[in-house]
Amino acid sequence: MRRLFRALRNLLIVVVALGFLLTAFTRYIHYPNPIASVRLALAPASKTPTLMPAHTIAPAASPIAWPTAAETMPATVPWSTGTLAWQEFLDKTNTNAFIVVRNGVITYEYYKKGILPSTQLPSYSVAKTMTSILIGHLIETGKIKESDTFVQYFPQYKTGTSFDNVTIQSLLDMESGVGVSDNYPTGPSGWGVGIAQMYATTDLNFFVKHNRKMFEAPDTKPEYRSVNTQLLGMIVHKVTGMRVSDYFSENVWKPVGAQYPATWNVDHVGGQEKTFCCFNAAARDYAKVGLAMINGGYTGSHQIISTAWLNRISTPAVTLDHSWGYSAQVWHPFPGINLALGLHGQYIFTDPSTRTVIVKLSDNPTDGDPEVETASVLLKISRG
Repeated sequence: MRRLFRALRNLLIVVVALGFLLTAFTRYIHYPNPIASVRLALAPASKTPTLMPAHTIAPAASPIAWPTAAETMPATVPWSTGTLAWQEFLDKTNTNAFIVVRNGVITYEYYKKGILPSTQLPSYSVAKTMTSILIGHLIETGKIKESDTFVQYFPQYKTGTSFDNVTIQSLLDMESGVGVSDNYPTGPSGWGVGIAQMYATTDLNFFVKHNRKMFEAPDTKPEYRSVNTQLLGMIVHKVTGMRVSDYFSENVWKPVGAQYPATWNVDHVGGQEKTFCCFNAAARDYAKVGLAMINGGYTGSHQIISTAWLNRISTPAVTLDHSWGYSAQVWHPFPGINLALGLHGQYIFTDPSTRTVIVKLSDNPTDGDPEVETASVLLKISRG
């Protein structure tokens, strides 16, 4: 018995010491504490909004109500394996919410069991499009120019390298050359790479300070890198003197008539929004942003997106993954289509030609996200 007690005591000492060392290490690298880091790493996409601190985005005082009608989705949709029955498509792509809007009317609405119309669901890189809308507003109001460099607003980050030449335009069109790749392995090993560090960090200023190495000179090679959008978000915060969440609430969320509060995850309480990801909202309210995009930037008499900026985000500037066009944080998988796209299967698909908006929010695994096939399905639904 005495030996057992001694063994248990020694084991407890080892566990406590290991916990102390892990906590000290995560604090040193500006990660959440070990338990919070593990929870974040293991959680499905839809459960992440509450696992990081966030700022709340206030909705409209008088939300705009959605008119509804009934539309039957196609019995089958095309897939690489042939066809899928409609419900099989929803299940296979881990759909949490799916909304179709025609001419400003919700004609189809689906929620997975346990998901409600009010449920906040993450958008991942759909947040990039939300950030672009804010950048467009600042350009329209003359507060910034696309030719401005990042270090004009943050001279403390000058390096004497081509990093100092990175412009707002090159950040918008994924041409900055900043050396933080979006490619990372799945599993625990993935948490040591730059993109994962930026996602988990509790101090974005610390992250930027230590991640200014360049892969190539600006405007020489377009490549999708989330760090570009984070730098844009920092500019929004610096220029407005406001939390990005508050500026978004006043200039987008309230004007589109959002019904529910949204949130934007931050590095720490009162800190900087992770504008490359981490915007969380109800599916119906995502659709209201999409509706403004097909209504010439307007919601009622409120112009949310200027005509010039709508043209900017609607005109492909570079070619990226899947040979899709891309411009100012918006994808163009097909001619005339604007797509806000996020990891794990998040979509705001807008088709002005048929006045259709489709929102799909999902829980796809990182290495199993059928973006090309899903986009083709959304196009089929839009155009019949």
